[in-house]
Amino acid sequence: MNTNIHSVGFTADSKLESYIIKKLDKLDIVYDKIIHADVYLKFDSHDHVKDKKVEIKINVPGATLFSEEISKSFEESTDLAIESIRRQVSKRKEKEKNI
Repeated sequence: MNTNIHSVGFTADSKLESYIIKKLDKLDIVYDKIIHADVYLKFDSHDHVKDKKVEIKINVPGATLFSEEISKSFEESTDLAIESIRRQVSKRKEKEKNI
């Protein structure tokens, strides 16, 4: 899977990027047809406590899956967003299986 990480308004640490890529690579176990992943890291200025926003867009054959989460840390937001994407990927795999 090809993964692009975009940090908007700041430079992401290499440890954070490695963490995100490691987590995304685990999705290949669930669904091996993932083509591309885009991850956007942003600061949400509306709430100062929970201000780390992670948006994940996954391209699979015939669809684009999207998840967005906001929490206190980028790692926590990443975990929540990937869990949401994992559920979407599982549903997509089941639909393909039933066709």
